[in-house]
Amino acid sequence: MGSRRHNKKGRSNREGQYWLLPYSMARHPQFRSLSGSALKVLVELHCRFNGSNNGNLTLSLREICDLLGMGKETARRAYEELEQKGFIQKTQAGHFYGRRATEWAVTDEKLNDNNATRDWQKKPINSSIKKNPRF
Repeated sequence: MGSRRHNKKGRSNREGQYWLLPYSMARHPQFRSLSGSALKVLVELHCRFNGSNNGNLTLSLREICDLLGMGKETARRAYEELEQKGFIQKTQAGHFYGRRATEWAVTDEKLNDNNATRDWQKKPINSSIKKNPRF
């Protein structure tokens, strides 16, 4: 490899981290059924994952409003959808008093020395997709 990609110690010269989105996840019906707002929240939670803080990922409704340009109710529904479909799980409930945001874990990464659960693969697909009765 050329020096453009790695330094003398073999480390990358590129900045930042990235989220590896495997085809098995991207092509799964659960992932494809995510709403746009849920997908944006999932990406933002993954951006906060540094390799060792799964289970301590915080993203408040107010932060979602400011960063992602959606309302609090839309953000709340996105969290419900992600949790229902098995992409995230709540590890610590937040509370308004004390101003503590809920802590989350993404299910496609290790959590406390346990392998990734990938709950989204185990959930029944039809029961997790809510049908809108108006249509």
